[in-house]
Amino acid sequence: MNEQTAANPVERRVVLHFPGFEPLDPKAHHARYTRSANQSAKVWGVNIDVGGLRDCYAGSYFDVNCRAAAGKTSSRVFVYDHNQLVHRFTDKSLVRRLASGFASAGSVIVQGGLFGYFRHAWRFGLFFLFPFALVLLALAASALIAAIPYVFELQRWHFLWSVLLAIVFFHSFFLPFSRRLHTLHLFADWELAVALARLVDPDVLQWLDRCKDSVREALREDADEYLITSHSMGSSVAAHVVGMLLEEEPDILDGKRVVFVTLGGAILQCALLRSATSLRARVRTIAQAKEVFFLEIHCLTDVIHFYKSRVVALSGHPDAPQASIATIRMRHMLTKEHYRKIRRDFLRVHRQYVLGSDMRAAFDFTLITAGPLPAASFATFTQDNIAQV
Repeated sequence: MNEQTAANPVERRVVLHFPGFEPLDPKAHHARYTRSANQSAKVWGVNIDVGGLRDCYAGSYFDVNCRAAAGKTSSRVFVYDHNQLVHRFTDKSLVRRLASGFASAGSVIVQGGLFGYFRHAWRFGLFFLFPFALVLLALAASALIAAIPYVFELQRWHFLWSVLLAIVFFHSFFLPFSRRLHTLHLFADWELAVALARLVDPDVLQWLDRCKDSVREALREDADEYLITSHSMGSSVAAHVVGMLLEEEPDILDGKRVVFVTLGGAILQCALLRSATSLRARVRTIAQAKEVFFLEIHCLTDVIHFYKSRVVALSGHPDAPQASIATIRMRHMLTKEHYRKIRRDFLRVHRQYVLGSDMRAAFDFTLITAGPLPAASFATFTQDNIAQV
């Protein structure tokens, strides 16, 4: 344990958590956190009690009490899920989901996103292309099936069965297969990415305003540390919300110890689009806030983020203070059997940042949000220098 950690254990913490693009409401996030906390408590040998989910002026929250050798800590965790936006983009007919998804892909390409992805994180570029290429392949296969009578110069009435067979192939074979890969869910993910870049969708703007007002109230809670955690798409949401607050009230964080942590952060998913001028400006605002320690958690085996990329510089601010980067390895957090089971599922690997660990490692989501160690100390932990609680 370093001197800063030993001298300044956190007794009272407020956590503002912005989850990724998953169809989970606050109850589901609370249940996930409880399961993960129970798992991590056993691994770290600490006592963690997760209270029930509650609603208040600042949205849904739950309290977490941790007792460890390093001290006792009480954390209040606010969850700012975007489940309602997930459903808004996914609760459509198949034709509308395909059309709007491909329209979003076209917007990403036209706005320079695809070029930026391959320039700064080529694996993320492949992640972007994957769902659209897969659906195009399935549509091409369906068209080929429908064209069988033409290819073999059969009579026109044969199109009755060939077209029907093509529809059956797409609906009964491809769609069930694609659900296992969350293909159409990723279509919706890119719709929200474009919406967060453009900031012209009234539903998205109203939702960001509600989050901003809730965060303002949560920041009035008394605490030793204010920890803002964001996972995946939630990092762009968090940057917008915190940046908006700082634009409106530059002194709102005065006297507070604030840590902004992105987990597999995908701010650049939106920020590299030309229309994301407000998001890029808000990244700079956060980076320049003297009260904020900006930390990004990266992982080599996670393809759905910008590994070792400098988010502040790539948002157009190379002269601003840059976020610290801590790199972790999933295989250090999980048993060999567990890691072997999930390593080929890129979405499951991407979720591991906010799940419980099988073994003590340089990073643990429960420990950073509920434990007595200052969140900033996780910037220095390595596998050879693991936290001591």
